[in-house]
Amino acid sequence: GQTPVFPRIFGHEAGGIVESVGEGVTDLAPGDHVLPVFTGECKECAHCKSAESNMCDLLRINTDRGVMIGDGKSRFSINGKPIYHFVGTSTFSEYTVMHVGCVAKINPAAPLDKVCVLSCGISTGLGATINVAKPPKGSTVAIFGLGAVGLAAAEGARIAGASRIIGIDLNANRFEEARKFGCTEFVNPKDHDKPVQQ
Repeated sequence: GQTPVFPRIFGHEAGGIVESVGEGVTDLAPGDHVLPVFTGECKECAHCKSAESNMCDLLRINTDRGVMIGDGKSRFSINGKPIYHFVGTSTFSEYTVMHVGCVAKINPAAPLDKVCVLSCGISTGLGATINVAKPPKGSTVAIFGLGAVGLAAAEGARIAGASRIIGIDLNANRFEEARKFGCTEFVNPKDHDKPVQQ
């Protein structure tokens, strides 16, 4: 962020169980299984009502904001001094407090230790490919970086019907795993003297 505040509790990917809900919250109840969403949805603004955007006017990602939107205060403290929030989630904590628009209810049968990556890595990569890039069937797609987001992007390109999915990464050890997600060929920039896009 431009003006980050400290100390703060970081973290944005997680899976959890609702312990309690605040006044007026009707979408969730104690015991619900949930995933945090750092690009939340108020469900009322033009962006939330659009099929082309998830940049909510109220809950869009803000790395500088370290407090709750409703009252501008932190819900964390130590010795009477505030510890600030991070992107509305602060998941590196046993307990956290989030705006209801930053929580997605999931099936309680889903294993939290596995579906936690849906709260960012998988949804980001898959969503960027299917909903934003929208590669036409038979197209060629290049994916730079084969971590969680990149692998999900490759899966999205495969689902969309791309015929060539080129995985680009400095770590060739990632290539075999990336093949399982749809990558058909690979480029390691270390193996070339000119820019990989050439």
